[in-house]
Amino acid sequence: MYQARTWLSRSISNLSSHPLRVCVVGSGPAGFYTAEKMLKVHQEAEVDIIDRLPTPFGLVRSGVAPDHPETKIVINQFSRVMQHERCSFFGNVTLGSSVSLPELRELYHVVVLAYGAESDRALGIPGEDLLGVHSAREFVWWYNGHPDCNSLNPDLKSTDTAVILGQGNVALDVARILLRPTAELASTDIAFHALTALEQSSIRKVYLVGRRGPVQAACTAKELREILGIKDLYIHIKELDLVKSPEDEEELKNNRIKRRVHELLSKAAASGPSRPSSGQRELHFVFFRKPERFLDSDGKSGHVTGVQFEKTVVKGVGPGKQVAVGTGDYEDLDCGMVLKSIGYKSVPVDGVPFDHQKGVVPNTSGRVVSDASGDETSVERGLYVCGWLKRGPTGIIATNLYCAEETVASMSEDIREGKLEAMPKAGREGLVEVLDNRNIRIVPYSGWEKIDSAERKLGSLRFKTREKWTSWEDLLNPATE
Repeated sequence: MYQARTWLSRSISNLSSHPLRVCVVGSGPAGFYTAEKMLKVHQEAEVDIIDRLPTPFGLVRSGVAPDHPETKIVINQFSRVMQHERCSFFGNVTLGSSVSLPELRELYHVVVLAYGAESDRALGIPGEDLLGVHSAREFVWWYNGHPDCNSLNPDLKSTDTAVILGQGNVALDVARILLRPTAELASTDIAFHALTALEQSSIRKVYLVGRRGPVQAACTAKELREILGIKDLYIHIKELDLVKSPEDEEELKNNRIKRRVHELLSKAAASGPSRPSSGQRELHFVFFRKPERFLDSDGKSGHVTGVQFEKTVVKGVGPGKQVAVGTGDYEDLDCGMVLKSIGYKSVPVDGVPFDHQKGVVPNTSGRVVSDASGDETSVERGLYVCGWLKRGPTGIIATNLYCAEETVASMSEDIREGKLEAMPKAGREGLVEVLDNRNIRIVPYSGWEKIDSAERKLGSLRFKTREKWTSWEDLLNPATE
């Protein structure tokens, strides 16, 4: 087993005897931006980043689509943070089981929760547990080689039709991976098991279904333009769905992104052929449909065979906002696989207040509060939140930069005003002692470097940017030697 104390003695040699001890839980964009800002603003700060995975970077590694390498360049910036002399990475350390939150708060002056959203919202409709119904998160983690989903094994051979519920960027990512020629994916860092399955896939039709209309589609123009540009792909959009009401016009008036999305959809609807050619892959945008139940043809097979939808209309509920309302008219759509792209959900941990309805930790500018009042007496001293846990699962990677700046500003204000505990804290030394006593196999930055080097080397043999290790065993053994 890796000897944590040997590494520790090297990493703290240049630290002052009484630094500001900071622990960031989660090594995704929110965690790294927070650590980077703390190291820059507070020269006396020692920052430790812990993550339950052996690998850092969160959704940059396991969420960004493999054919978007430009988005992953931010990893270079995050790597420089980990290399900072006052920063350390602790992989394979799970909040709650490896170390509790009360223990972290005892060891550190500041604890920042930035572990994101690793679960899914549920529709709560009949048939949701049928085989062939997956969350988009699981599917994304599967093709990105996340160790929790390497055995997902979605059945891509038994059906030619997949339905994706949702029309946001994640939904478009999933549709693009299903429809894009695999030759174009072969040189990316897509997981080997996923590429093999996609090469053998029988899926030729993908339906992207939304409750509301094109005006309310949640994707960005960049993502939409990319999927509309897939070579030799038949695009079907009902032109009638694109007709705008006065309320739609009002909603579009002050939103440039939505206007551009609507323009792209309108152009695709008008310029495409009336029907697909033989063997052509198809992408259908379906609007004004709300899932009512998942169908199983005989009630015995246990595998999804379709989705029943209720037709909807949109009605205004305030300036520039419209919601879907059911009409009582239903229709079925046959398919053999469903991917629910209806939103990620954060998971609470013991010792943290949690708003289950919003899926966030209650906070005021990043300060965790124990009740909704947000007054001085409800603030949890030294406990902060950043990223999706703070604001919900929205925004792009850069959104976390502004989110981190706000949280760090709150910390800095609390430090100036003497609101944090002034006594020295054990910090890194104490954490290593706790983990050693529990025989936790820590993966430090040097362990990640071993994984990184091996993945790149294996990838080069297959003419790929990298070939990810996808099992816990493969990731842990070399990284902790």
